[in-house]
Amino acid sequence: MRFSILVFFFTTVTFVGFSQNQLMGTWQGILQQAGQPMEKSTLIYLSITNEGVFESYTREEIYDTDAYAVKKIKGKTEKNSVVFDQIVVQKSKQSGNIKWCRFKAELNYNENTGYLEGEYVSTDCKRVMGTMKLYSMDMKISTDDHRTISQLWFSQFLKDLKAGLNAPLIRKKERENFVFEPVYFDYDESLLRVEHYDFLDRMIKVIKGHSDLRVKVTGHTDADGSDAYNDELSKRRAQAIVDYFVQQGLSSDRLVFDFKGEKEPVDTNTTPEGKQRNRRVDFQFI
Repeated sequence: MRFSILVFFFTTVTFVGFSQNQLMGTWQGILQQAGQPMEKSTLIYLSITNEGVFESYTREEIYDTDAYAVKKIKGKTEKNSVVFDQIVVQKSKQSGNIKWCRFKAELNYNENTGYLEGEYVSTDCKRVMGTMKLYSMDMKISTDDHRTISQLWFSQFLKDLKAGLNAPLIRKKERENFVFEPVYFDYDESLLRVEHYDFLDRMIKVIKGHSDLRVKVTGHTDADGSDAYNDELSKRRAQAIVDYFVQQGLSSDRLVFDFKGEKEPVDTNTTPEGKQRNRRVDFQFI
């Protein structure tokens, strides 16, 4: 038996602090019934109209069909949580054996991921329960047969969840706040140091979180050796980074490869410390 439920997600534009009024707005996400794969989830949209006690509605849809249900809800926000009950199905369109069950839900906001997550239990269908997860969106929810929001987001959302990505607004903030740091290499070496893995993994997560984002990888050397040798060495260093990115699942078409040899030092080549800072790979989002 198919059902529908709502899940709400809130994501704030900062990483510290939280206020109830930031829960207000429209949210979209999935309702995953217990025992069902994520791909069978019901699409859900939630409108939060007031801080504290509120009355509003949800819209639920079955993916790749015209089936939907608009339900009146009563709820309450408090600190970083929201609870609500679906009171009545105001309007719906059936498809197959779908039954639009009403439910009650309790969700909590995760400041690290930007998702509002929780559980729901049906109030009129036996043994119908599951989990919910949503994220913020700008468009208004339709309350009739005309769908104002395309369902194209659903498949991408499933991919994001399986990849362990945070909610869109959190990912946007992570990108804006990301601080690049050079990856350094030993003398005459192109072997990637283990100490840099954590930084590179964090960069990979940011890139994967934005389909339009690529990164430029540029290799450098100190001034020891010939120009021709250093060009080749800086190329191998950049290639070592590219190879790591690809091994960690980043598509090669998200990478731009460059190398400068000894031509763009960031420090003197007259001291061991300066030479170390010049033996590096730099990065730039493009």
